[in-house]
Amino acid sequence: MRCIANLETPSSGELTIDSTANQIAMVFQDHALFPWMSLEKNISLILKNNPKFNSEKVQQQTLLYLKKVGLAKQADLFPHQVSGGMRQRINVARSFANEADILLMDEPFVFLDFQTRLTLQELLLSIWQEQQKTIVFVTHDIEEAVLLADRIIVLSQQPGEIREEIEVDFPRPRNILETRKQAKFIHFINDLIDLVRSDKIIENQ
Repeated sequence: MRCIANLETPSSGELTIDSTANQIAMVFQDHALFPWMSLEKNISLILKNNPKFNSEKVQQQTLLYLKKVGLAKQADLFPHQVSGGMRQRINVARSFANEADILLMDEPFVFLDFQTRLTLQELLLSIWQEQQKTIVFVTHDIEEAVLLADRIIVLSQQPGEIREEIEVDFPRPRNILETRKQAKFIHFINDLIDLVRSDKIIENQ
């Protein structure tokens, strides 16, 4: 992921990105908001640095995504005045509002409670359905991977190598609660657990 973001150089091999992908954004585990700025300004500041947005578009886009994440009424509050889940909603909102061609998400929901995590998973699916941008999402949560992904790349333990690539063919738009009820979902989960456990068994031999 860091190589895709051009933060590190691959030690071997080659990484090719479509030449039309001009912008890459990254969402980390921590919200990384500016504490001295309001929630609204934390979004608008990022957009002001995007040459395709004029001042009017910045204002419209900021308000639109504040509404999408349900925080329009809290727009003037500062990060320390809201919960961790709200801060991460702003983190996700500004990444999507910036309309990057590729969005990299490094376990963005790992520290959230179940209800907030579910809300943000639904939000992610909803915004993706509108924009249909490329998203690379890292997670250790098998259920989360199946609920969100079209394609899952399972990595081995050290050294990290690709063990398997799995297509997830649940239809879109995808309803998280309905998907979780399907027998097919349970089969996906069990197969992935067996795959991950087999890697642990190999390591211990």
